[in-house]
Amino acid sequence: MARREERKPRGKRRFKFRRKKKCNFCVNKIDSIGYKDAALLRQYITNRGKIKPRRKTGVCAKHQRRLALAIKRARHIALLPYTVEYARGS
Repeated sequence: MARREERKPRGKRRFKFRRKKKCNFCVNKIDSIGYKDAALLRQYITNRGKIKPRRKTGVCAKHQRRLALAIKRARHIALLPYTVEYARGS
C-alpha cells in the first residue's frame, strides 16, 4: 500500500456556487398550509410518495413542519398516496 507521503496530490475541487432557495410560503406570505390542497402538496412529495427534504425544496423549517403535517393528513384521508401503486421490477 502507498504511504501518505507517496500519494499523488489531487487536483483542486471546484464547487459551483448555488444561490440559496427561497421559501415559497414566506415569499408569497402564505401562513396556513391546507391538507385539502392536493395539487400544492404534490409538488413537495416524490414520485415514490416520500416527502421531499428542505434542502431540495428550499422551504424554511417552520413551513416544512407544517407541510409535513398537511401531507400526512392528506394521506390519512386518501387525497395523497402513501406509496406508489406498484414498484417497477417487482
